[in-house]
Amino acid sequence: MRGDGDARSVLVTGASTGIGFACATLLDREGFRVFAGLRKDADAQRLRECASPRLTPVAIDVTSEASIGRAFEVVRDGVGEAGLAGLVNNAGIGIASPVECFPLVDLRRLFEVNVFGQVAVTQAFLPLVRKAKGRIVNLGSVGDRLTIPFGGGLCASKSAFASLNDALRLELAGSGIKVCLIEPASISTPAVDKVADDCERLIAALPAEGARLYAAKLREFTRRAAERERGGSSPDVVAQAVLEALTASKPKSRYPVGADVGKLMALARWVPDPLLDRIRLRIFGLS
Repeated sequence: MRGDGDARSVLVTGASTGIGFACATLLDREGFRVFAGLRKDADAQRLRECASPRLTPVAIDVTSEASIGRAFEVVRDGVGEAGLAGLVNNAGIGIASPVECFPLVDLRRLFEVNVFGQVAVTQAFLPLVRKAKGRIVNLGSVGDRLTIPFGGGLCASKSAFASLNDALRLELAGSGIKVCLIEPASISTPAVDKVADDCERLIAALPAEGARLYAAKLREFTRRAAERERGGSSPDVVAQAVLEALTASKPKSRYPVGADVGKLMALARWVPDPLLDRIRLRIFGLS
């Protein structure tokens, strides 16, 4: 598609598995020079085996200013004066918990990764994006519009990030830099396989009264949520949306993607809260 010397460069954070891995490998196949952000060196080999020699693994922990600085130096030296054609902020974590018992250290960790970490990476790499008049593609969630029980922390972090995304898009209007938000619904990733174990660890960590109040509900919620995720779309549909956001002559500001995303968006937009509450509780077996 392009010679290596002419390849546009893009940084993808959280590229070790799932959506990030799908994005990094698709963009590599499409001829981009991909800098694949990883927290663990062990994940680099798998990426190399699935990509061309253009792909460069880059160690980055989005919660560490020093790590982001070192990653910036690697990417800056790699792209030179051409700059960065795309920044894909994908790194993120999910923690389910009832709000009443949510350990504040875990809630802060959610926001540290899903909000503050994304902003820190964006601030660091914007000078390189500006050189190329490139694009910023942020991975959000349909949960920024539709909160679910036991997902209050995750949905709150995604809502906060969506607001920051919108502000950034407006602030960069006229600069030549486009900012897009990808909003996945149900996506089947390897993370779903450890959901049940995470639930049991959460229940074990609850205070006695919290376990009495929420253990059965958490198990049923987890069972149904995992079932929905396993029946969800492939991460490849998200990667295709990222590719379009990076390459379309007139990219959309938002890309809702994934199984049932149309229904979920309609529920969030049109259904009154009392009815929407009943639907959400029934979906997760909590009614």
